[in-house]
Amino acid sequence: MIEREGLYLRQELKYYIDPPQYRILRSRLSALLTPDPHAGPDGRYHIRSLYFDDFKNTALFEKQAGIARRKKYRMRIYDHSDAVIKLEKKVKLDQYIGKESTRITREEAERILAGDIAFLAGSENRLLRAFYLESRGNLLRPNVIVDYYREAYIHPIGNVRITFDIGLHTGLDCVALFDRDVFTMGAIEEPGVIFEIKYDHFLPQSIRGLFPSTIRPRLSIGKFVICKKHYKYNDWEDN
Repeated sequence: MIEREGLYLRQELKYYIDPPQYRILRSRLSALLTPDPHAGPDGRYHIRSLYFDDFKNTALFEKQAGIARRKKYRMRIYDHSDAVIKLEKKVKLDQYIGKESTRITREEAERILAGDIAFLAGSENRLLRAFYLESRGNLLRPNVIVDYYREAYIHPIGNVRITFDIGLHTGLDCVALFDRDVFTMGAIEEPGVIFEIKYDHFLPQSIRGLFPSTIRPRLSIGKFVICKKHYKYNDWEDN
């Protein structure tokens, strides 16, 4: 694993695949890799992320522009539960991806979502302090909900993690992270699957050989950007 600027960095490849490709790849991967132990009986788990952005939509526009070094913050829960709540910073450094993550309580999450972040100023956690400074300096606020189901497979050699993200949805003008019944709509017109491959130094040839050339080309896919397209860029204005 590569370390730079205090972050452990990995390679991250993303592709769109169609349902037939998903079924073929799923069959191949399940025969060689280990399913994610957090998955439910159907092999999947639900992810809901709430992304933050500033009044200039900097995270959005930097992603769209392909800025080589950028970051964004999000809050994430699993299977509509508050048992595990994570505050995360995802960083792009040239061709590498890094992520910082820390668990927070439901009370802390609710305070952050309400804009009450003063309590983070004296935190001993580096990520929480960074989020506080970023929020104060650039006026970060909850911006867009991203919902999907994930099917994941892992392999110890190369620290490989391969995921299928299915049923991408977004909340419409709603940032109610913990509301199980919040209305969401599909964010991808076609019933496609987002296929992601993450690894450290190298991707073993035994795994690389499972992917046919038909899943190319590699794309710069951002679920945050896809879902943000369903919002107005001027969503800071009062309606």
